[in-house]
Amino acid sequence: MKLKDFSFNLPKDRIARFPSNKREESKLMMIERKTGKITHHVFKDIVDLISCDDFLVLNNSKVIPVKLFGKINGKIVEVLIVKRKDKDLVEVFALPAKRFKKGEIVLFNNYLKAEVVKTGDRGKRILKFNKDFDSVLKAGYAPLPPYIKRKFGEAKKFREYDLNRYQTIYSKNGGSIAAPTAGLHFTHKLLDKIKKKSEVLEITLNVGIATFQKIDVENISEHKMGREYILIEHETAEKIKCLKRTRDLIAIGTTTVRALETYAFENPKEENFYSEIFISPGFEFKMADKLVTNFHLPESSLFILTSAFAGLELMKEAYRIAIENGYRFFSYGDVMFIV
Repeated sequence: MKLKDFSFNLPKDRIARFPSNKREESKLMMIERKTGKITHHVFKDIVDLISCDDFLVLNNSKVIPVKLFGKINGKIVEVLIVKRKDKDLVEVFALPAKRFKKGEIVLFNNYLKAEVVKTGDRGKRILKFNKDFDSVLKAGYAPLPPYIKRKFGEAKKFREYDLNRYQTIYSKNGGSIAAPTAGLHFTHKLLDKIKKKSEVLEITLNVGIATFQKIDVENISEHKMGREYILIEHETAEKIKCLKRTRDLIAIGTTTVRALETYAFENPKEENFYSEIFISPGFEFKMADKLVTNFHLPESSLFILTSAFAGLELMKEAYRIAIENGYRFFSYGDVMFIV
């Protein structure tokens, strides 16, 4: 299939720059794959929409504050930390990349600075910091996606707010450089209600570049996903296998789907392993029976995955209806439940 098959037009005012006032009050669209029926709800209704014969699997990865604002020659710049290379060397995405020339000094605050020691393509740079990594993270912001458009002043104003809201309430294992956003709608109270009705299990996939990297090939079969770390504890894996015999598995988010399907196909011997799986139409799902997921970017691996799960035409129709009915899109937006 061609990348353009997964394109759609989205009005800019449908992109959520802030989440709903209360996590559980996001809009929820329920989509029945067999019939194509679409109904509209509020996320807290999911307690009633989940069957007693379902069980949930969550991605409990914790988002780390890897976005930083600094200055080069007095001009405000941004970096997104991608990977630690050494104790003081860090790989980043730089914006605007043209300012990050080799040898330039980036000033982040009164105590933190870094030198650009290597330049790469697509905005990648290697920075050498003057402090340890924990000190770097103390200056960090929530790594909100670029389309949310937090310039420095607004980002500073909402720093604590975003550090809280761009994080699931059940996050434990760090660290992701983007949130597993389907989980952002849960509250402790809501999860407690669900647990009285259905089993809830946790796994970890640390969200990295692979999840949100731009697909730059025309034929999607040629796209290669990067590696992302997964942890599925042995006891949890055995419980999932047992429950799958008699119940439907609800995957909370596309990262959960990728982790579970990687486990099913590769059958790793260790609890810790990596995923490079790219899920597109024609994929045979072995684990996920139902899916809770946000509304995703056109031509993204996430929209392609949901199209593989529910069918491209049904997804495009659902997105069209969502736009008409005022649903809010992307990381801070509303959510769908595909059954």
